[in-house]
Amino acid sequence: MHSSEQEPLHVAPGEGEMRWVVGDLVTFKMVGEHTSGAFTLAVEITPPQGGPPPHRHTHEDETFYVVEGELEFTVGRRTLSASAGSVVYGPRGLMHSFRNVGTEHSRMVVVITPAGLERFFEEVGEPVEDPSSPPEGAPDVERLVALARKYGMEIPPPSA
Repeated sequence: MHSSEQEPLHVAPGEGEMRWVVGDLVTFKMVGEHTSGAFTLAVEITPPQGGPPPHRHTHEDETFYVVEGELEFTVGRRTLSASAGSVVYGPRGLMHSFRNVGTEHSRMVVVITPAGLERFFEEVGEPVEDPSSPPEGAPDVERLVALARKYGMEIPPPSA
């Protein structure tokens, strides 16, 4: 075997590093250290009316594959409805967000290229003790904005 060959990786159901991030449950199935920095793959569960604030990445593209639920994405100037089976691509540089507009939790597979943004989620997110019990209280917006900046993201202030 060549030293440059990677070993296969299997992440079983229920496995992966989990974090609560702005009310969403994010489970990292593969991160940069597993993929030589090529991509990060996560599963994101969003409660009804949940989702991140509008933001822009300077380093990463995001691809969202909706497994369950009804979401509304805003990417650049476009608003897109996305139900199970839909794929939405958010290229770096474009402001984007999504909201769960359904009445049930949504579930998406998110691929982030290249890898590295998982470090932001690890730092801003809260460790998960019980996946059925999200933390109470609103996220610390100032901390979120400061950490986003550290990782090459922009979160504009909410519109008045």
